[in-house]
Amino acid sequence: MTDLPLIWPAPAKLNLLLHITGQRTDGYHELQTVFQFLDYGDELRFELRSDTKIRRVQNIEGVPAEEDLVVRAAKALQQTCDCLQGVDIYLDKKLPMGAGLGGGSSDAATTLHALNRIWACGLSDGELAEIGLKLGADVPVFVHGFSAFAEGIGEQLTSIELDQPWYLVITPDIHVSTAAIFSDLELTRDSPAIKICRLPDSGWDNVCLPVVVKHYPKVAEALEILGKYAEARMSGTGASVFAAFETEAEAKQVQVSLRKSTKSGIPESWKDFIAKGVNISPLQQQLDSL
Repeated sequence: MTDLPLIWPAPAKLNLLLHITGQRTDGYHELQTVFQFLDYGDELRFELRSDTKIRRVQNIEGVPAEEDLVVRAAKALQQTCDCLQGVDIYLDKKLPMGAGLGGGSSDAATTLHALNRIWACGLSDGELAEIGLKLGADVPVFVHGFSAFAEGIGEQLTSIELDQPWYLVITPDIHVSTAAIFSDLELTRDSPAIKICRLPDSGWDNVCLPVVVKHYPKVAEALEILGKYAEARMSGTGASVFAAFETEAEAKQVQVSLRKSTKSGIPESWKDFIAKGVNISPLQQQLDSL
């Protein structure tokens, strides 16, 4: 416990492509996607309690504590391990919600890993991923912490090596409802399945894009603004859009231009950041160093 870090990273992810190949009888969608991590995200801190209570210290607007994936992850692990220890959870929320960056799922995965160490549960990554899958389809990829080609509902992961460019990520001041996007009747649900060996030739498209821009015009605006400088794409079901650059300096130059321009730049209420794409998540890198 004393040798464990005080701060635990919960990195963002990007969906470099997103295809939906069908829908199961239980309502879940069969999909194919490519996950890449960013060296940027939320941060969490955990303090043991003298009782068994699990408490989220900060109030998060619109997210009751009992619905927070961080609290649910801690309770699920506590129950699985019959743990008699409690914890206070401090969350430094840097990633916008409803942005397609996986913030809540990443927070949950980090909570599972951190408390697995702090409470000395001794569970494997696979066992943590099983707990995580019950919380959300994206949680397992954050638990395993490697860039992946994902199938099924997103839980069938194959490790892949991707280029690691610098990304400029822009998020309009909206919250995209993933449930609303996946329930839209116009969503393409019969994309031809692609093979992992054909990824470089398959096209990095996102079938959710037409539905998202129909409901959320600001996403279309963000794509147009960023698209003037580089190929702009949307992550997951949005709202974040991103573009890749070879160097941090190139990404920074575009960011500065977008912030300075009063006519063609991004509104002050939007969020933006620059991060490097990585094949091993910052959380996994930290775990490997312990």
